[in-house]
Amino acid sequence: TMLEFYQAFADYEDMMTLVEEMLVTVAHAVSGGAHELPLEGGTISFRAQFARLGFLDAIQRHGGVDVGGGSDEQLRARVKKLGVPDADKMGRGKLLDELFGAFAEPKLWDPVFIVDYPRELSPLAKPKRGDPALVERFELMIAGREIANCFSELNDPIDQRERFQAQVRLREAGDEEAQTFDEDYVRALEYGMPPTGGVGIG
Repeated sequence: TMLEFYQAFADYEDMMTLVEEMLVTVAHAVSGGAHELPLEGGTISFRAQFARLGFLDAIQRHGGVDVGGGSDEQLRARVKKLGVPDADKMGRGKLLDELFGAFAEPKLWDPVFIVDYPRELSPLAKPKRGDPALVERFELMIAGREIANCFSELNDPIDQRERFQAQVRLREAGDEEAQTFDEDYVRALEYGMPPTGGVGIG
């Protein structure tokens, strides 16, 4: 099942509210009015307010890895210990994503919004107000799985061009998951796009 939607003049905070209301309503309807749903021998609580946890904080809390001040090489060494292939070809964002997937993701059971991802991991997201090293993005995690992905859409064509160029450099260095350059998308942004929140659920 897949649902994707965008809202003009909204951001990722607005989208968190909308997604939470949607899932709580659906869970309540399909369960006959309950807030707890059974899954894999346990239960999941669909009560508002869903928890929120920063991406970097999640790695530190669940993996004991302080990634805030660590160098790229220190992160790469941790990823190599996990047996991840091609760690030498990964940029900082991808290294952090591997650590998140190994340490934090499996431990996130009840609904939690993981927020504020590293800039280099989210080339289409708007910089976080007050901290441009991060972006305004969330992933909703339930039962160790990503259920929704969202960001405040980047609508600055100059910034977007620079982000695509950085992704191309990562791709040339061997990161096959890095974005390719999309000239048509940048040109469309040059014509104009309002502040927008975008969500994919699936």
